[in-house]
Amino acid sequence: MKLATQIRNRIKILPEGKTFGYDDLRIAKEKYSTAAKVLERLQADGLIKKISKGVFYKPEQTVFGELKPDYSEQLRHYLFENGKRIAYETGFSLYNRMGLTTQMAFHIKIASRSKRISINRGALKANAVKSYAEVTDSNYEFLGLLDAIKDIKRIPDCTVSKAVKIISSKINNLNEKQIAELVKYALLYPPRVRALTGAILENKKAIVNTKKLKESINPLTKIKLGLKEVDLPTIKNWNIE
Repeated sequence: MKLATQIRNRIKILPEGKTFGYDDLRIAKEKYSTAAKVLERLQADGLIKKISKGVFYKPEQTVFGELKPDYSEQLRHYLFENGKRIAYETGFSLYNRMGLTTQMAFHIKIASRSKRISINRGALKANAVKSYAEVTDSNYEFLGLLDAIKDIKRIPDCTVSKAVKIISSKINNLNEKQIAELVKYALLYPPRVRALTGAILENKKAIVNTKKLKESINPLTKIKLGLKEVDLPTIKNWNIE
């Protein structure tokens, strides 16, 4: 079967509005040049549209006109490389989805350890930040949660005490294995993140081992967050004020 026919058949079964790239079409790298010409013809025929280099979509037709892929679909291809997650969305846009703020971010932040990912395409704009660990599908949610703890004093339209309550409720829903993962990555973050994570975990009803977090913090270090014991009863154990 010719490559052009293979590409057309694979695109035919893709849902409208879903982005795709060469990997999704299972095109070998040595055939990229030929495939690019096929995709150019499909664009000229109006069957697909291009979002960015190597990223396309099947336009969805509605009574209101043609729809572009939604925000998460447009962002997806920047977060993965060769089928593996290498980045995640962080900053105020993430904190909005976490219920920590009602404010929307005009620029999102994309965190990655191995690559700087900046975007400036139409309404999709993103700044690159470095993550504290290599990003995978199994850890990016923990890293996002720890980012929120790191930025807890900077989250707009949210007091530190309110943020602690919201973050605590999310941590309380984690199982033992997930908590161990959270602690493992918290150890890569600054002392204030380790201390507040430890205080939240220590306040958790279930027994949690926070020894590694406690040992990683200088006992003379004072963490100034403007919290009181009524907000988090364990703060004195972690030198949090």
